[in-house]
Amino acid sequence: MSDLRELYQELIIDHSKRPRNFRTLEGANRKAEGYNPLCGDKVTVYVDVDGDRVADIGFEGKGCAISTASASVMTETVKGKSLAEAEALFEIFHNLVTGKPPADGKTPELGKLAVFSGVSEFPARVKCATLAWHTLHAALKKSGETVSTE
Repeated sequence: MSDLRELYQELIIDHSKRPRNFRTLEGANRKAEGYNPLCGDKVTVYVDVDGDRVADIGFEGKGCAISTASASVMTETVKGKSLAEAEALFEIFHNLVTGKPPADGKTPELGKLAVFSGVSEFPARVKCATLAWHTLHAALKKSGETVSTE
């Protein structure tokens, strides 16, 4: 079990130091900003939606290792997915980091998202892990409001 935890920590560190899709996405047709006043994390998520698909996604901002890694893995995970799949992943991820079991009782295939399962043990870090996801959700809904974790 400690080997698995070490692997998870390595992946989080890698994504926090070398975040994937960390860029302004020129031509994005959806955008939202998020802020975690508790720790100062800020993120802007840019999404290019083509029809019913996330054609491309990027993010910018500054934050802790968990926040940055979560945004990085999120962008890799939702790129190419339908809007419904992206929204479903938002729910799955939120349930994972808050320790809430799936409504249907089935454990979903999480891929790299599984590295964040330990976040539920640290309630103060849940907001760090979910900031980018809530911001993505707002961008997909075109809410136009800044997302706050408070």
